[in-house]
Amino acid sequence: MEPILQLKNLSVSFDTQDGEVEAVRDVNLSLQKGEILALVGESGCGKTVLTQSVLKLLPKTSRIKNGQIIVDGEDITNAKEKRMRNLRGSVMSMVFQDPMTTLNPTIPIGKQITEAVLKHHKVSKEEAKRRAVEMLSLVGIDDPVYRFSLQPHFFSGGMRQRCVLAIALASNPDILFADEPTTALDVTVQAKIIDLLLDIRDKTEISIVFISHDLGVVARIADRVAVMYAGKIVEIGTAEEIFYDPRHPYTWGLLAALPSHTKEGDTLRSIQGMPPVMLNPPPGDAFAVRNDYALAIDYEEMPPMFPITATHYAATWLLDERAPQVKPPILPKRGADI
Repeated sequence: MEPILQLKNLSVSFDTQDGEVEAVRDVNLSLQKGEILALVGESGCGKTVLTQSVLKLLPKTSRIKNGQIIVDGEDITNAKEKRMRNLRGSVMSMVFQDPMTTLNPTIPIGKQITEAVLKHHKVSKEEAKRRAVEMLSLVGIDDPVYRFSLQPHFFSGGMRQRCVLAIALASNPDILFADEPTTALDVTVQAKIIDLLLDIRDKTEISIVFISHDLGVVARIADRVAVMYAGKIVEIGTAEEIFYDPRHPYTWGLLAALPSHTKEGDTLRSIQGMPPVMLNPPPGDAFAVRNDYALAIDYEEMPPMFPITATHYAATWLLDERAPQVKPPILPKRGADI
């Protein structure tokens, strides 16, 4: 089956006063219909830039250096703004981290959803309103007919995020980009939003790209996981492969930092050092200076993606047949809570 989204050797840069910042570097990625793909990594690793480059939501200082973006068989790498306006909402939608930066505080929720429907479908206002009420019900808003007329300040944080999701789904898109949609919510509401996304995926077969730095949340929702570092995908595989058989030292570090791996009274583990400044990316593996298992070649040459299984790949020289055998740190046992 042909992927609904394909990124081929995609590189995205920003022109700044100090020079060119390489935010996304040579990324190859695909998304199947009905699949939930999670992008994980530290802040600044390129997750949001990667997704916003697909939607063409980046500032004018950005540019696609090379590569292709293919959506549902169409190459949109150089698509004009008029074409992108048609694609946004009808084919691709995005949910951002803070719902109050998405919602207009002065306009009733129902009207905001109705506008999204009318923008992409030639329907009457009554039909658009019916669709908006249907969307509010789909995302779990009780008494949607009554709440249709309420402004955002009448809703809690979790309910606002549900309303934003209703707007994103109003035009029945094929792909949903969810950029850390649960970060600003408490744990209980986070769980409800995750369950809601899973339920919507099952009902609509929508494909979801879920951006997060919370591996516990990712473990609950993702079919596949792509680990990003310094603008590159350094490991990708099914959720089970990434969580229970990781091969890249950066993935080991992320998993070791989980609270579930820390005994009561101990200090949380962390990955020492800082990500590189992407004005001048290092010549070899960008993670080498923070990698306790780095080899000499890591400082000289960027590792290729080594295949582990048909679905699991990692960019680390430790997978080269000439590399020494390295035992990873303590990792989650299969079936254990993440």
